[in-house]
Amino acid sequence: MTADVGEALESAWRQVTATSRFIGGKQVEEFEEAWARYCETTCAVGVANGTDAIELTLRALGIGSGDEVIVPTNTFIATAEAVVLAGATPRFVDVAPESLLVTPELIDSAIGPRTAAVVVVGLYGNMPAMDEIARLASAKGVALVEDAAQAHGSTWHGKKAGSFGVAGCFSFYPGKNLGAIGDAGAVVTDDQALADTIRSLGNHGRLAGASHIHALAGRNSRLDALQAAVLSAKLPRLDDWNQARRTAVASYRRRLSPDVRMLRTGDDAGSTYHQCVVRVPDRDRVQAALGRAGIESGVHYPIPCHQQEPYRKFAAGPLPVAEQAASDILSLPVFPHITERQVAYVSSRLNEIVTRPRRHVG
Repeated sequence: MTADVGEALESAWRQVTATSRFIGGKQVEEFEEAWARYCETTCAVGVANGTDAIELTLRALGIGSGDEVIVPTNTFIATAEAVVLAGATPRFVDVAPESLLVTPELIDSAIGPRTAAVVVVGLYGNMPAMDEIARLASAKGVALVEDAAQAHGSTWHGKKAGSFGVAGCFSFYPGKNLGAIGDAGAVVTDDQALADTIRSLGNHGRLAGASHIHALAGRNSRLDALQAAVLSAKLPRLDDWNQARRTAVASYRRRLSPDVRMLRTGDDAGSTYHQCVVRVPDRDRVQAALGRAGIESGVHYPIPCHQQEPYRKFAAGPLPVAEQAASDILSLPVFPHITERQVAYVSSRLNEIVTRPRRHVG
């Protein structure tokens, strides 16, 4: 995708190096304005990465020691990590078997007297029932924070990821649908005061316009000007790239056999398919056979968060759907420039491998 905007990236590089303003400045401000507009929010704050985006949001909301934050266990570890770094306790919940996403019912069952927030993840680019979740959070007095690190441009009922909760947190890691050329992140929100606090916390607690006055105990989490310029150059292509992913996944749906179970996306969801995840029997054998056929695949994620060693102490019990899914999920190749021929090849080989009888020795 970087090659698609080569000239724009070269221009961005020249602009940044000519000014020697490598932290903050015009490039960051322009990207923040563009990203807020794209996400249909009023504010965006650039930060160093997606993990910081969640942690700083929780801290800015005053969430920390003594508070619980509901987190789906089927997510990248950074979701839970950010909660712990903010000083709060993650309360892990399971996910729905057909989508592997959290549901309003699962969240409702986990809300307790110490619940201060719920972090809802748009995993694989797929959106859960955000309108119902938002109503539930509001009714229960719980802050809704979106981990939209894999959901750039995803929608629910036509409304953009990041615009449902009190804040939406994004990563622009190079492999994301909108990726920088290094680590980068942002928080979007309609709450100007919250945005100001996040910006201060990420800039050593400085007061706006007073570089030597530190009103908060902050940290260093700022968006580099070069990364902002790269993201601004790529942003106009994001919708086209996302549509290309949708086309590829639609082709997979037509071609894959019923033995390969694709995850269900809600009728009201507009997924951007950061990953194309399927469920297959005997996953490790299937993945190895795909590799021998020259097909690279991945597993997102092989160990649920509540079973990772540092987080076991926060687990209240088994979470069977996520635990089972971890053994049979497989991420197929999907990217904007994948061809129909490549999708057909992957589908054909995968169908063949899944239905092939397993060899028994002895």
